[in-house]
Amino acid sequence: MSESDSQSEERIVVVLPDGSELEVDADATVEDCAYEIGPGLGRDTVAGKLDGELVAKEQPAYDGAELEIITDQSEEYLRVMRHSASHCLAQAVERLFDAEEVKLAIGPPTDDGFYYDFDNLDVDEEDLAAIEAEMEEIIAADYEIEREDVSIEEAEERLADEPYKLELLEELAEEGQQVTFYSQGEWEDLCAGPHVESTGEVGAVELLEIAGAYWRGDEENTMQTRIYGTAFEDESDLEAYLERQQEAEKRDHRKIGNEMNLFSIQDVTGPGLPLYHPPGKTVLKELEDFVEELNQDAGYDYVETPHVFKTDLWHRSGHYQNYADDMFIFDVGDDEFGLKPMNCPGHAAIFQDQSWSYRDLPIRYAENGKVYRKEQRGELSGLSRVWAFTIDDGHLFIRPDQIEREVEEIMDMITDVLETFDLDYEMALATRPEKSVGSDEIWEQAEEQLENVLEKRNLDYELEEGDGAFYGPKIDFAFEDAIGRSWDGPTVQLDFNMPDRFDLSYVGEDNEEHEPVMIHRALYGSYERFFMMLIEHYEGRFPLWLAPEQVRVLPISDDNLGYAHRVANEFDDFRVEVDGRDSTLERKIRAAHDDRVPYQIIVGDNEEDDGNISVRDRFEDQEYDVEIEEFRNHLEAERDEQRTEPDFLQD
Repeated sequence: MSESDSQSEERIVVVLPDGSELEVDADATVEDCAYEIGPGLGRDTVAGKLDGELVAKEQPAYDGAELEIITDQSEEYLRVMRHSASHCLAQAVERLFDAEEVKLAIGPPTDDGFYYDFDNLDVDEEDLAAIEAEMEEIIAADYEIEREDVSIEEAEERLADEPYKLELLEELAEEGQQVTFYSQGEWEDLCAGPHVESTGEVGAVELLEIAGAYWRGDEENTMQTRIYGTAFEDESDLEAYLERQQEAEKRDHRKIGNEMNLFSIQDVTGPGLPLYHPPGKTVLKELEDFVEELNQDAGYDYVETPHVFKTDLWHRSGHYQNYADDMFIFDVGDDEFGLKPMNCPGHAAIFQDQSWSYRDLPIRYAENGKVYRKEQRGELSGLSRVWAFTIDDGHLFIRPDQIEREVEEIMDMITDVLETFDLDYEMALATRPEKSVGSDEIWEQAEEQLENVLEKRNLDYELEEGDGAFYGPKIDFAFEDAIGRSWDGPTVQLDFNMPDRFDLSYVGEDNEEHEPVMIHRALYGSYERFFMMLIEHYEGRFPLWLAPEQVRVLPISDDNLGYAHRVANEFDDFRVEVDGRDSTLERKIRAAHDDRVPYQIIVGDNEEDDGNISVRDRFEDQEYDVEIEEFRNHLEAERDEQRTEPDFLQD
């Protein structure tokens, strides 16, 4: 029997999404597997996923792979189509500009669209319309998108004038990967795919903006021109997306932060280092007080760790090996120090400094700890990505038999936070990844206990197999804001690694030393990211309890200014201001509305004579002849109950 005959008889097994197994030839591609399942599925195959990785339909399968077939009905189809749209963008640019001068970098799809990076391309916003029109010509031409396997040597010849592609090719050659090109019409690109069948299958496109981006995200490299775009299957989906984008721009926390004097990021401090102004710090302080009350009720002890540690600590925790490139590190004499990127090693060091009995556990530490991570300058944006941020950190040191009870209490705290802000949320249970620490027994016990908490509460959750941290399983929360965007939120993580690295122990009932389990938990995540989300979620119109200015008193004329101040004194438990400017009432009302103040108290001669007030809310509803005590009682209830909207005039 010849070698080729022997190879053709070899078989492999792939695992389908429903858990069933499919036996195919050893050289079968994703598309071949689809045809084995059924001819209709084979014809409809656009791409595939092998062990969760999106691949071209021509990609060979392998024994034991988890296989998912991607068709135009799949969630991932949009990503495949957007990848093809990025190629249409690059083709359009090279048609309109000097193709010999413009150098291609990379052009991947993203969650919201796609982009392509170019060097030696000088364009501005006015050029986008012409590029977009050329893209539409390419789409209308319905060029077949063809895949070609190419040797490294031939690829080098084709890419002789493309330095960035050659750099990528060198890496592929070192890894021994197959090299593929995709072509459409006169244009081709080094690319692994996957792509749709033809440019005509790319739906409605829109180019969004031009930005700068360092090659490979490294500040030491060339700054390139990045063009962002998006694509959807039809115009209606595109229009809906653009409307959401317009709404997001209205809610941009950087714009609102400036309008409301919440924070600034100035050249004098450096990038990613926000300065909080009094109104912004007022909101943050309310958020801190809320969490501190929850922590106090749940039995946490507050600790404080320094901003700077000797890097010996980070070597011991393992963070130095994984985070050194993202840390601010400096020398003092013969010692190396680093700004802390995380609070957990400091908390482990505090626990280690004492002796503990099983009766002492659980030990619960909390800290609003400032941490520092050296993000790339090009990635810094307002409060969403910064160098310095504060985590509402909590770390617990517990016995294994306490996992379920402690996780339940943390879940109560998290749901309290999310429901206070009226946020819809989803949960996911992330289980043991391939690379992990800890025994099989303790992982199985921990995963079972986390699952028990979710099941006991009859909660819907996704099972994300293999997505746990290397040090333990976790429950992650994601929530939606007012315009449907999803944000990563609170988390509960079990850790079997840190206790081992720090030799943490407690004396058990058997008088032997045992290693505790460590729980990491955050109710907000970081204050900066959560504050940013709240600004955009509420469009700066914070609930009464959070609002930097809760009530503004508007005297109708200067004659009523004295009464306005006396009224303000009746609300001295609130953040109240008097607008004493020499201006018309209409302008004062408009200013209070623009400043997003929840309530306005209006006082004129009638109110002063009767000893009462008129109340106007941010919805522009107004009520006259209101008793001061009645309104004060309402404000106290609305604040203390942390209601999400002013509702005095809605009663």
